[in-house]
Amino acid sequence: MSSNIDQNEVNKFSNIAEKWWDPKGEFKPLHVINPLRAKYVASKINLDGKLVLDVGCGGGLLSEALDDYGATVMGIDVTEKNINVAKHHAEQSNKSIEYLHLDAKSLMQSKEEFFDVICCLEVVEHVPDPSKLIEDCSNLLRPGGLMFLSTINRNLRSFITAIIGAEYIFNILPKGTHEYEKFIHPSELASYMSKAQVRLIENKGMFYNPITHNAHFNNDLGVNYISYGKKES
Repeated sequence: MSSNIDQNEVNKFSNIAEKWWDPKGEFKPLHVINPLRAKYVASKINLDGKLVLDVGCGGGLLSEALDDYGATVMGIDVTEKNINVAKHHAEQSNKSIEYLHLDAKSLMQSKEEFFDVICCLEVVEHVPDPSKLIEDCSNLLRPGGLMFLSTINRNLRSFITAIIGAEYIFNILPKGTHEYEKFIHPSELASYMSKAQVRLIENKGMFYNPITHNAHFNNDLGVNYISYGKKES
């Protein structure tokens, strides 16, 4: 695999990989927002029959949700335990999703197919070079294909909300899940996309209520946000 991998991040998620499909466990927030994320992707393109790549697929939550919309899904992740969990759950759910233990650059070197849609959600803030990851994803995307990215803005509010609040006050995420310096301004993400020949179309903020565990999209990019764009021809 390429060097754009933080082994500490791999170890972190490897240690809790068995909890991916526990809706009340460490990944509860992802279980809440997952239907919202999948619906957002499906609202931008008819997924029926589309070839979709889920980069940093974890235990397969998004991959399975996109499969439910009719997409042909491949999921990749650099944490082997995540892939094993995803494969096992897909088998139990009778879903034909291909899961591979590798990163985007390695997939690019081993496959000649191009994808209609690439999703890389809650991943870019966990790698040493997010710009390079987005470039690698773009190289796997067909011209005119759509790329979806989500991450966390970098400011005092996001530090208080996504780290102090989520990890230490409300305990809805394991301590150490996020590192503030890896958070990404929307303008930075847009720059990375442009460099990778992906034209930004829309940014949407996402609000997560840690008390009621409800979530919805809005226009506030202050903390969590999702961006999507189109690969230039």
